[in-house]
Amino acid sequence: MAETDILDLLIIGGGVNGAGLARDAAGRGLRTAMLEAGDLGGATSSASSKLIHGGLRYLEFYEFALVRKALAEREVILRNAPHISRPMPFLLPLEPHLRPGWMIRAGLFLYDHLARRREVPGSSSLDLRKDAAGPAFDRHLKRAFRYWDGWIDDSRLVILNARDAANRGAGIYPRDAAVSARRTEFGWEVQTASGRRHAARQLVNCAGPWAGRVATDLLALPDAPRLSLVQGSHIVTRKVNRTADAWMLQQPDGRIIFVIPWEGEFSLIGTTETPVESPDAPHITAEEEAYLLGAVNRSLAKPLEPGDILHRFSGIRPLVLEEGKSARETTRDWKLLPHEGAAAMTVIGGKITTYRLLAEAVLKQLAPGTRRWTHNAPLPGGDIPRTGGTARADFDQWLGRLKQRHNLYDPAIVTRMAHLWGTDSDAMLENGLGENLGGLFEAELAHMRDREWATTAEDALWRRSKMGLRMTPEAQVRVQGFFGG
Repeated sequence: MAETDILDLLIIGGGVNGAGLARDAAGRGLRTAMLEAGDLGGATSSASSKLIHGGLRYLEFYEFALVRKALAEREVILRNAPHISRPMPFLLPLEPHLRPGWMIRAGLFLYDHLARRREVPGSSSLDLRKDAAGPAFDRHLKRAFRYWDGWIDDSRLVILNARDAANRGAGIYPRDAAVSARRTEFGWEVQTASGRRHAARQLVNCAGPWAGRVATDLLALPDAPRLSLVQGSHIVTRKVNRTADAWMLQQPDGRIIFVIPWEGEFSLIGTTETPVESPDAPHITAEEEAYLLGAVNRSLAKPLEPGDILHRFSGIRPLVLEEGKSARETTRDWKLLPHEGAAAMTVIGGKITTYRLLAEAVLKQLAPGTRRWTHNAPLPGGDIPRTGGTARADFDQWLGRLKQRHNLYDPAIVTRMAHLWGTDSDAMLENGLGENLGGLFEAELAHMRDREWATTAEDALWRRSKMGLRMTPEAQVRVQGFFGG
């Protein structure tokens, strides 16, 4: 085999950790490829609560280092992906019998000051009887705290990292599962379902909930990791948030539930923490659905009914196994497991907010002579002109100019496209959008197909966009027809 045919790095798993690692490695000049059995970000990385946050609740478990680095990364993501992320205010209603006010104030003080904060404001207290958000809450809730974190389109974060990796020379292979692997004199040779063979000096197992299975069954490694698999389920309902605030609701069992304004018309409610044995085919259980409804209804002035649920999704979080700890207490930090003498590493755990730091940690071990570069590098579509203000202010100014430049279009269409495609939307609008297939235009679908590896209506409607929430069944059939289905 020729030297030039051997990859420096082969990644198995196309979630946020795999895509982020592929991008970083390719940008360092490493010959890189990434394999994914399904769609990019098609599992855990598109089934999150869509938050980039330090993890306020982790302070209760003294995870100060994790919270500090996550808060710093919140700023990095908001700056480098302003089209798919934004600062978001959160209301934390005071329930004195659960956590006293002094404890929450102390936690928020730490949260505000653990890391440098530029993109988001600090916390404050408010009277729910006077605030515009108040009428949504039950009368027993009178006081609340407002603090700030970030929201992100999780599946688009994966796609944009994969796009940038490909732009920098990485091979990205969705829907092409690794089916066999063998050790060689130079590292590894892996064959995929399509018949491709990839030779690589180093292999990184980023298969998320399937990482243990990949290490054992595919790579035949004797030191496969033990994972704690936890299902997180969400429900989507009519919008209950009266303002732009998300809610962080305390529960009697010590857990918290988020209620997040989503896609303009809806509220996203989650998440559960249900231990499971298998990562395959996650789906919300009747018990989880009842738990989420009961949790939010404790705080709502107008309770939700099962019939108010419009959409449901579940994902499996692969956590580092910590004996004796519940899912709520288990760390969300990552663990890197180098397989001794095998030129392979397995990545365990992690969270969306710190995916970029995880990639840097992997490459610090596998490619110590290379330099970090992603800290100030915008993701595709995120190269908004900067003025020295916050990323959100700069994005809003750019969006205003985009609307002026394309004033023949409905401003709502320009806004929607800007939040999906960022600066890529300018060329689409300039060149013409083609036919409207019931909410998405032909130019957008072509962009997903040609530049974002979309091959089905589900890819387009639920991961590259969330238009599946709005488009009629007839329109969704037309989208499938665009992809030849």
